Amino acid sequence: VEHRQLALGNRRLLDESGLHAGDLASKAQAWEAEGRTLSWLIEQAPKPQVLGLFAFGDSLKPGAEYAIRALHGKGISSHLLTGDNRGSAKVVAEALGIDDVHAEVLPADKAATVGQLKRDGVVAMVGDGINDAPALAAADIGIAMGGGTDVAMQAAGITLMRGDPRLVPAALEISRKTYAKIRQNLFWAFIYNLIGIPLAAFGLLNPVLAGAAMALSSVSVVSNALWLKTWKPSDDQQEAP
Repeated sequence: VEHRQLALGNRRLLDESGLHAGDLASKAQAWEAEGRTLSWLIEQAPKPQVLGLFAFGDSLKPGAEYAIRALHGKGISSHLLTGDNRGSAKVVAEALGIDDVHAEVLPADKAATVGQLKRDGVVAMVGDGINDAPALAAADIGIAMGGGTDVAMQAAGITLMRGDPRLVPAALEISRKTYAKIRQNLFWAFIYNLIGIPLAAFGLLNPVLAGAAMALSSVSVVSNALWLKTWKPSDDQQEAP
């Protein structure tokens, strides 16, 4: 701008440029304590200096607190991974009851943090931005929020139809129920064959009965799977934000 090189970025940009906040330091600290995301405007050349400070604020989605509480009820711990400053991340974590906070992390750092958490168990990552894509791909289960970036949805294994945090515990619940149905269907399929094949081998099973048993096996498996259509999330999960 008019032969001046300007840059806008977070605290890391300020530190890497070797500049000090000066009179804006106290204001920045106060805004961080309020949960604001800060962007510093600096001049890099010809005279390196801090020109100004912007503070941005996000409101929590109505279903976020419920989602965290529901996950904790299922014995699932929660972690917040964000590129925002520690002050704003701490405010959000305290408001939602999130267990651990990882603030001021780059996209690669998010993926590395997910890799570390995988040493202790299965990790699901929820995100919607370009910066979340590496972590979504690194997680055991990547969950992209509807309305997010295409990159995030491509990297994730699950894409929620709406950007509602309450759908996260609902997705895990229907996944568990689906897995349970698969196990039940495999059990009944094996039982039919375990009983029917030896009887047929010894000539003790009429072909007509064998055909009927096979049809009944298919009907029972399909009918059991169709019970999933009766499942609905709780009222809190169904409400739109």
